[in-house]
Amino acid sequence: MEVPIWNNGIHTAILSSAYFPPIDYFVVLASCPAVLLEQCETYQKQSYRTRCSIFATDGLLSLSVPVKKGSEHTVIKDVRIDYSTSWVIRHKRAITSAYRSSPFFEYYQDEIFSILDAGETFLFDLNCKLTRMFMHECGLKDNISLTRDYLRADRLESGVADFRDAIHPKKDSPVFFAGGKKYLKPYYQVFSDKMGFKPNLSILDLLCNEGPNSICYLESKS
Repeated sequence: MEVPIWNNGIHTAILSSAYFPPIDYFVVLASCPAVLLEQCETYQKQSYRTRCSIFATDGLLSLSVPVKKGSEHTVIKDVRIDYSTSWVIRHKRAITSAYRSSPFFEYYQDEIFSILDAGETFLFDLNCKLTRMFMHECGLKDNISLTRDYLRADRLESGVADFRDAIHPKKDSPVFFAGGKKYLKPYYQVFSDKMGFKPNLSILDLLCNEGPNSICYLESKS
């Protein structure tokens, strides 16, 4: 898995907050010496900030965190989660159904579900806890710092790569699709025999299927 963006003198990456972030998000975390996590941007709907994709028994499944009304013009760190519906239970059931037969789900289930059950008030805090937990379980060094002010894309210094809008569910991955080429390397997935390999799902998919070997996938070059 070649990641050509790191051949251009990149020393810092900027990432948005993400719920069960996708695998390319973690390739950035594994590849870049320093990462700035944007907490001062305006909340954006229909992005990885509130949603993720997993490989369920009948194909791809999107899970989304509901947020309080009026969040459209709110700074991301102040966006509140809406617990008026039983979304946590639904997400836990969906995750269990999708990954209970995977090799490593049982090792991570309690830790993942304890974060979901904690009832975090703010979306940003929930996402941070999940991201750092997955970094730890994947064997990645915590290289994340939080922004103090919003960083404008047109004012970034040389050597800083901005992935806030580039890593998006409706766009080709800037990590796995670069320079007109595809850099994809399959790994074991529970349902791939029936439905084929599904790339760039939530890091949850990689960890449950590959366990401690996830770091090798994230850092590999070919």
